[in-house]
Amino acid sequence: MTDVPLPPRDEPAPHGPLRPEPARHDHVRLVQGVRAALIPGPHDPRATMLPPPMWLRVPILLLMLAMTIGFTAGSIAIPIEVDGRPPGLSALFGVLQAGPLLFAVRRPLAAWRIAAGGLLAGALLVHDTAFWPWPVTAFLAHLVILFFVALACDRETLVGVGAVTIAGLIGPAVLFGMPGWFGAILGGIVLMVLAFGDAVGGRRTAEAILREQEELRRQDLARQAVLEERARIARELHDVVAHHMSVIAMQAEAAPYKIPELPDAARHTFGVVRDAAREALTETRRVVGLLRSDDEGAERAPQPGLDRMDDLVATARRSGLAVGVTVVGLPRPLAVGVDLSAFRIVQESLSNAARYAPGARVAIEIRYGHDRLHVAVTDDGPRTTPEESHGGGHGLVGMHERVAMLGGALTAGARAEGGWSVVAELPYGDSE
Repeated sequence: MTDVPLPPRDEPAPHGPLRPEPARHDHVRLVQGVRAALIPGPHDPRATMLPPPMWLRVPILLLMLAMTIGFTAGSIAIPIEVDGRPPGLSALFGVLQAGPLLFAVRRPLAAWRIAAGGLLAGALLVHDTAFWPWPVTAFLAHLVILFFVALACDRETLVGVGAVTIAGLIGPAVLFGMPGWFGAILGGIVLMVLAFGDAVGGRRTAEAILREQEELRRQDLARQAVLEERARIARELHDVVAHHMSVIAMQAEAAPYKIPELPDAARHTFGVVRDAAREALTETRRVVGLLRSDDEGAERAPQPGLDRMDDLVATARRSGLAVGVTVVGLPRPLAVGVDLSAFRIVQESLSNAARYAPGARVAIEIRYGHDRLHVAVTDDGPRTTPEESHGGGHGLVGMHERVAMLGGALTAGARAEGGWSVVAELPYGDSE
């Protein structure tokens, strides 16, 4: 069974006029509510009582079926036994008055219209009892239907339904012999049921809106984390590119002095290379300049690499972690981007371990493979996953961005033996 979307409750149309509509008089709202209650429309609301899990839907549907059978049978049998009504007439009115409860969950307004018509016909045509023109079970079924109407409809329609029920059903019953005080009690019960259903429906709608807003906020935070990490990577790459472009410009500038017998064509070529390198460096600084505006001071520091691993480990140990470092293979020069990304991955992994698994033992392994650098950080502390924590898993977003930029692979998740692991494989690329 598919989920039924929650109906809007007293909300303006999404494409309404820019200027607010003038306030309508109460009698106009009442007339429109009565019209919406009595005249079927193409978009009659549906009740939203059924929960999504199938194991909850089935018992509720079975309960509604049992209530429909019981109320309908009572509405048929009571007039026959008590009032001596003909079985055929009793069956007709019983089905009309209580039978619509069967589909009140899905079509509450349609069920209410049919049941109200049956009750009105019973009050007008079969008023053979002075005190109570309907079977008790028929009126109880009508109250349940009213609850589903209040659960699904907007407040204006709800006012119309209440007005029609009190004035159109209870009013004629009072005219045909029901005591006025008893009619007032029934009207109060109707209002209480409608108010209760409206409160439940409003709460469900509010909860659904809050869930939607929370999901949108989570997505916005994830997008923001991606953008911030990409901006940070762009700033760091700017330093790498600027360094290489500066080297190219200086070498092209120095070439004619190092080689005195250099032909004029070669001198011209080196001049073009020098000018192109300087222009590229200028454009790079101009484009990335805005990214540096918020943290100018921090970004002027040299970009870190694995040579600062001891500083990371010392900081992590001061935070309470027991950190061990293992280097496998022969260390080799790394491209600046690879060296920086490896450092950031270890840094973020240690930060997450200190935040979500304080006091844990952490093992860092740096393995120099044939064509890739393997970085693994594991801990043994019990903790929630970053997605379940208040951090939202944004550190993992940054790691994935860095590894994807270098064409590597990253896996992060809980370990079978307990704890958490982050494993990254970074292609070497061209070293400096």
